[in-house]
Amino acid sequence: MVLNYWRRHHWVLLCSLLFSGGLVLAQLSAVYSEQSVLKRLDGLLYDSRLKLTLPYRASTDLPVVIVDIDEKSLQQVGRWPWSRQMVAQMLEQLTAAGASVVAFDVIFSEPERNPVQQVLQGGKQQLSAEMTEELQQLAPALDADQQFARSLENKDVVLGFLFQQEQLAVGQLPESYVAMDSQASQSSASNFAGYVANTAVLQQQSSGTGFINSSPDPDGFIRQAALLIRYQDKVYPSLALEAARLYALANELIVETAPLEQINTIVGVTVGNTRINTDLYGRVLIPYRGPARSFPYISASDALHGMVDKTLLKDAVVFVGTSAVGHADLRSTPVGVQYPGVEVHANVFEGLIYPELIHSHPDWAEALVFLFLIVLGLIMSVLFPVLGPVSLALTGGSLLLLTLGGNLYCWQVLKLDLPLTSSLLLILGLTLLNLIYGFFGASRQKARIKSIFDQYVPPAHIDEMLNHPESVSLDGKRKEMSVLFSDIRGFTTLSEKLTATELKSLLNRYFSPITKTIFEHQGTIDKYVGDMVMAFWNAPLDVKAHAELAVKAGFSMLKITDELSKNFVSDGLPAIDIGVGVNTGEMNVGDMGSEYRRAYTVLGDAVNLGSRLESLTKYYGVRFLVSQVTVQQCPTLSFRTVDKVKVKGKTEAVTIYEPIDPQQLENPHYVAALKQHEQALILYLQQHWTEAEALWIRLQQDSGHKLYSLYLDRINYYRQQPPGADWDGVYTHAEK
Repeated sequence: MVLNYWRRHHWVLLCSLLFSGGLVLAQLSAVYSEQSVLKRLDGLLYDSRLKLTLPYRASTDLPVVIVDIDEKSLQQVGRWPWSRQMVAQMLEQLTAAGASVVAFDVIFSEPERNPVQQVLQGGKQQLSAEMTEELQQLAPALDADQQFARSLENKDVVLGFLFQQEQLAVGQLPESYVAMDSQASQSSASNFAGYVANTAVLQQQSSGTGFINSSPDPDGFIRQAALLIRYQDKVYPSLALEAARLYALANELIVETAPLEQINTIVGVTVGNTRINTDLYGRVLIPYRGPARSFPYISASDALHGMVDKTLLKDAVVFVGTSAVGHADLRSTPVGVQYPGVEVHANVFEGLIYPELIHSHPDWAEALVFLFLIVLGLIMSVLFPVLGPVSLALTGGSLLLLTLGGNLYCWQVLKLDLPLTSSLLLILGLTLLNLIYGFFGASRQKARIKSIFDQYVPPAHIDEMLNHPESVSLDGKRKEMSVLFSDIRGFTTLSEKLTATELKSLLNRYFSPITKTIFEHQGTIDKYVGDMVMAFWNAPLDVKAHAELAVKAGFSMLKITDELSKNFVSDGLPAIDIGVGVNTGEMNVGDMGSEYRRAYTVLGDAVNLGSRLESLTKYYGVRFLVSQVTVQQCPTLSFRTVDKVKVKGKTEAVTIYEPIDPQQLENPHYVAALKQHEQALILYLQQHWTEAEALWIRLQQDSGHKLYSLYLDRINYYRQQPPGADWDGVYTHAEK
């Protein structure tokens, strides 16, 4: 069984195993390469899955509001950056309306120029000492940075800053409130070489500070956010994480790590009493609430002038940022491309407060995918080649749906993000590979069947069988059919006169046109046995007027034999002649045989009678005999009654006939002879021996036909031994 399987399916099995192995290697490379195609495809599937499940995302009552420095604000107030006095005024308005935490997704990295200092520097030689002193006393009151710094006092405000790969230091780096259970310098958090932070006067008054760096994937889409970044020997929190610390009234953030060779990998961050799982780089998948503006938005100009709904801001966490196109803070995200960066921070913050919203990408996800690819790849590679096209498509489709359903279940219920691309490619690839192989294999098989059975079945039948296999049954069944037997007369003697090569050539030259004419008359070759040809009609496909077609095929075979015989004689070969017998009746037909050899053939008494009829042609001196049932189904043809006989092995008598070639009916002398024979036969059956004898003697003298001599011999016999009054005219043959 195994050897047979390997012999039939080894090519598709090897191709399937190679394809599965290639996918495993591609998945392995994707683990170490951010630029792999699988990673990009996984990103696209991630986006589709996220958007598909957004309607079923759990909602929260967390009051998060975004104050947007939008186009309206720039038109009404002026271009950004605004004076720190205005920012301070806006902050006062927000906190007065009830905001609990305010996080700025902007950086105040340079001090704002004091107008008094500008006047003093520009008019040193023109100002009197008294005027200069008065201006110097006025300077603190007009210092916008000091005003903003004073507004920061006693408020939970988070200022943003930016890490950079370049080695530069702008502004004052904040104090880190991150506590680690290992050395920060050995943590797995992303490391940066420089920063752009806020001015010292603002930083010193700020309750918290967080970086505003984004973490785009290689395709530029922001699907995850870094909560921690390492700079020198310290780890700093993101804007959203620091806002969560202030909102949770926590004094510090606790980072949990696990040792892995030379580094300490990050496994989670604790904010107050809430633990958030992260990947080894301290990142989380962003639990997007929806498309842009899924959070309440307030125009910054409205916030500046106190034109806000205080119920909206009561106990709210406010993120201040910009959606203005010119400020380059619009991001590509799974839920939209022109997505405000400030709203990304808002989504991360909501997930930190409600960690159950965050999906995790476990460290063992890739190992699970590897195992899945190997096991499923092996099963599919072995199983799929033996499935039919419908079963293959249904199985592949079911596996595809099960994989998608399982992945969606893990995402929606277990909150697990598992790679999907390689699994889908495996199922689709192996299904298509086997379908294509099956298609070409079926084509090859059809061609093979056609090449084999074209020798036995008419090409039109083969095409019909291949196009409509449901119309063909190889199972045994009983139906009315017509069978033809043909044999070369004196073949044994003939074969003794020829060499093996000459005999082979003769038979090939004989069988080819004989087979062709049988096919042309919609017959099926059953077998060749020596010089004998056996054919049948009305199977495997139904054939109308099968008896008439069989008789016409017999006529054609006789004409072909006559032409071949002339050619053989001219080629120095013996002349040949054949006998043909046709019978119609109920026969058993089907695929029969043993496990070693089978054949589609016919069996039954009606088949045996057809063979006996062919054997009797030599006895009666005719070339073609058919049964009465065949005659009854050939109303357009003419026949001559030959005899009423009991063949060997049969108890019932049958009337046998000689088919008359339609061309012979054009000869009036032949037609007259037929009528005389029928008259003589009637007289013979009535035991009017003298009258019947006279007619047959006349026919015998005209044609010398052996049939007439047989009847004359029988009359002589019955004169000496009368058959009796109950005689039915039946002649019993003791030999086949």
